Amino acid sequence: MMRKFMNWMLAAIFICGASVFTSCSSNDDNPVAPVEPDFNVAEKIIGRWMNAELDGQPVPTNQKLVMNFLSATKASISASFNDHPEAGDGWLDLVESDVIINGNKITMTNPNGQYSKVVSEFSVSAINDKEFTAIQKLTVIVDGNVQEAYELPVRYVKVDVDYSADIIGMWEGYSTGAEGSEFDDGENHRWEYLTDGNTNYFHKVNGQWQMSDDEYGKFFVAGNLLCTRWKNNGEGQVEHREWWEIESIEDGVMKWKALRQNADGTTYIATFQMKKVTE
Repeated sequence: MMRKFMNWMLAAIFICGASVFTSCSSNDDNPVAPVEPDFNVAEKIIGRWMNAELDGQPVPTNQKLVMNFLSATKASISASFNDHPEAGDGWLDLVESDVIINGNKITMTNPNGQYSKVVSEFSVSAINDKEFTAIQKLTVIVDGNVQEAYELPVRYVKVDVDYSADIIGMWEGYSTGAEGSEFDDGENHRWEYLTDGNTNYFHKVNGQWQMSDDEYGKFFVAGNLLCTRWKNNGEGQVEHREWWEIESIEDGVMKWKALRQNADGTTYIATFQMKKVTE
């Protein structure tokens, strides 16, 4: 259920450029409804938040996004999805959104939608300085027609770090997880992250570092979420994408982790470690 829902939700995000959050209307037929407690959402929501659980299940790293609430009226979304290339590029690097907060309900609207939009109701049930939980009612509307609708509990966690500047430079490392990594061969490699959002990948040939023959390599960091994409040169080559959560960057050592999901729905943890190259 979660995989089906996430794939549908990501396709809807592609169409619109970002998700839309709106409050539900009051029920005039029930004027004696209990008064909800005021969680001071407008103040506590400021900052970065990453989706952690959907319907009680952990969200795989390749399906994560980061919402950055700059104020009670402005926010941005960062995500990298390509499960549905027919619906759009899905490379969302700080996509700006307008925000309206009404009590414990959040409205986050991307003004770029034309023929389609996603309506997502976040009824916040609890929020503190580390996480918030809510019931999310998500609907996609195409040309005024409702295509799909889901209502599920979600949990987001606060992201208090920003590694976008710390990652810049050359790093050398390897996969440290027992399960390995989808695009890793078990050998040492180098990654160079540039300030313009480009990245270069290196492997050793006859003992010498050689840059990969790529058409392009791109990345961005949103808090601790690292999103990368690349495409090798040559006929028939396709774009690849990989997401990582940066655990730490300390004393010239960077550690990554990711929750990966197999085709059969089983999951495993992938990890990476690398050192800053200063030579």
